[in-house]
Amino acid sequence: MASVARRLGVAPSTLRTWDRRYGLGPSRHTGGRHRRYGPDDVSRLELMQRALLRGASTAEAARYALAHLPKGATVPTVPRAAAADPPSRDSAEHTRRPTGHAELRGGVPELSRLARRLSAAALAMDAPAVQRLLASALAAHGVLDVWEAVLGPVLDALGGGTGVGRAGGAEVRHLLAECALAALVRAAPVPGVPRNRRPILLARPPEETTGLPVYALAAALAERDLATQAFGAPLPGEVLAVTGRRCVPAAVVLWAHRRSAADPRLFHRLARGRQRGRLFACGPGWSAAELPPQVELLGDLRHAAGRLEHVVAGGRPQ
Repeated sequence: MASVARRLGVAPSTLRTWDRRYGLGPSRHTGGRHRRYGPDDVSRLELMQRALLRGASTAEAARYALAHLPKGATVPTVPRAAAADPPSRDSAEHTRRPTGHAELRGGVPELSRLARRLSAAALAMDAPAVQRLLASALAAHGVLDVWEAVLGPVLDALGGGTGVGRAGGAEVRHLLAECALAALVRAAPVPGVPRNRRPILLARPPEETTGLPVYALAAALAERDLATQAFGAPLPGEVLAVTGRRCVPAAVVLWAHRRSAADPRLFHRLARGRQRGRLFACGPGWSAAELPPQVELLGDLRHAAGRLEHVVAGGRPQ
């Protein structure tokens, strides 16, 4: 199992989870009670990983792998060319990215290789290698392509921090998150002549535990010469209201990944503080039905960057 995990660039605990939940485990039996991954098992896992790297959910990726290389089959049930086009979240409930992104521009093979190298470096706890890979990837491909096709999928594939104390567990994800934070901050320099006179305030609710998307959005906006004021650490409601009043932002964006952290009352606080900028909610935690009428719900980070550019600087409508 360890050698297969290294080859795929995932944690051994992730392989055990995929085996337990989706039946994507080893099919060959040794002399004892142990099982061993065969070539078809590894090919099936590679199909699943390819789907993950395109943004499919874990369950979608597992179904795709089993449909194209069922257990007991020795060859894919569809041609390799068709199998090279796994599902993405474009058709899922939470769209990770619209059409026109890296994979449609022919960047998938290189980005997939980057994702595997990044995962392997993180599993080895090689922070310098992780930092170098992220820096070169951001410089070559830009923030949004790296977030969608490399960094986000690798963070997902590492198991979301489960398996604390085990190889490839929470310590690997934390190392990758810290390196990613540093890389995204470096990728978001203050524009020399920003296109917006007032900054875009980016923050997350007090109970939200995920801050990396805030920095990713800030870096994506910096690539468009838009000035931001990003707070990756969660701000208490009263501090957020005061910050909005003192920064006088052109727009306020609250990112929430978890439903339990997405509190619409935060927008009421901002409005009571005579907030004159536009108000936006971003992230899968928010529900459009629960947001105040003056709050616009954004899609994924790419849609958010385009929409904010249009609102504050008159960019291409999104």
